[in-house]
Amino acid sequence: MTIAARPGRLGPTTVPISPTRLAEAHAPFKIVSWNLLRRTGAAVDDVAALVAREKPDLLLMQEATRAIGFLLDRIGGHYAWAPLPGRIHGLAMWSPTPWPAPPRVITLPSGALVHRVCQILDLGTFGVANVHLSHGQMLNRRQLRRIVSELPPRAAVLGDYNIVGPAMIPGFRDVGPRRPTHAMVEVLPLRLDRCLARGLVCHDHAVLPRGRSDHRPIVVHLGPAPEAHAPGRLKGMAAAVARLRRGDGRASTARRDPHG
Repeated sequence: MTIAARPGRLGPTTVPISPTRLAEAHAPFKIVSWNLLRRTGAAVDDVAALVAREKPDLLLMQEATRAIGFLLDRIGGHYAWAPLPGRIHGLAMWSPTPWPAPPRVITLPSGALVHRVCQILDLGTFGVANVHLSHGQMLNRRQLRRIVSELPPRAAVLGDYNIVGPAMIPGFRDVGPRRPTHAMVEVLPLRLDRCLARGLVCHDHAVLPRGRSDHRPIVVHLGPAPEAHAPGRLKGMAAAVARLRRGDGRASTARRDPHG
C-alpha cells in the first residue's frame, strides 16, 4: 500500500481539524465515495475539482490507478493507495488532514478472476471501510461479512458494493442515498454505491453528478448515534434484561417449590 502526504493548500487563517477531533465533537463527518472508472474515467483534474466543490473530510475512491496519486501535487493532503493484486487499479483514500493511524488493508475472499482487498481507517471514535466488492451475489456478501468482522462497534462501509437487493448484514443499516448510481449498459439503473453504518447516524446524503466515470459519487454526513442506540450500550442492556429474566425465573421456581 502506498501512503503519502503533501502540505495542504490551506488559507492563511485556516486551522486544520483532524478527523478524530471532528468525530469527538460529534460534528457530522462528510465522506464522499466515487468509483473513478480506471483509465477511461475520472482523472486527477476531475477528482481535484470534486474535492474543491464538496470539501469532504474524507474521500474514498475505487478503481484508482497509480496516476491518481498526483492528487497530492495538486491539492496536498494525505493519500493512501491499495492496488488490487495483479491489477493496475485499486482502492484509495484522501483526507485534507492527517489520520490518527494509516489505513489497514485486509484481504477478502476471492473470486475466480479478481482478488479483492479492503481499506479500513480507524478515526478513533468510528471506523470506515472502503470497498469494491465482487459481482457474484453470494461472494460479495461473504466479503462484506469478512469486512464487518474487522470493524469497531461504530463503523461505516462505503463504496461500490456490486450488490443487487439488500445486503442484510446484522447490526448495520443502509443509510446512504437511495437513488441509482450506475446504469448497466446505459439502460438498467442500479444502486451499486452504498453506505452501511452501525452505531452512526446519517444527517444528510446525496448522489452527485457522474462526470467522466460510469458511477455517480455518493456523499454522506455521519455522526455517532445517541448513546442509548450505540452497539455496546444495546448489548449491555440486552445482557441486563437477560439477567433479570433469569433471576425472575429462579424466583418463580422457588415460590412454586419452597424448600424446608
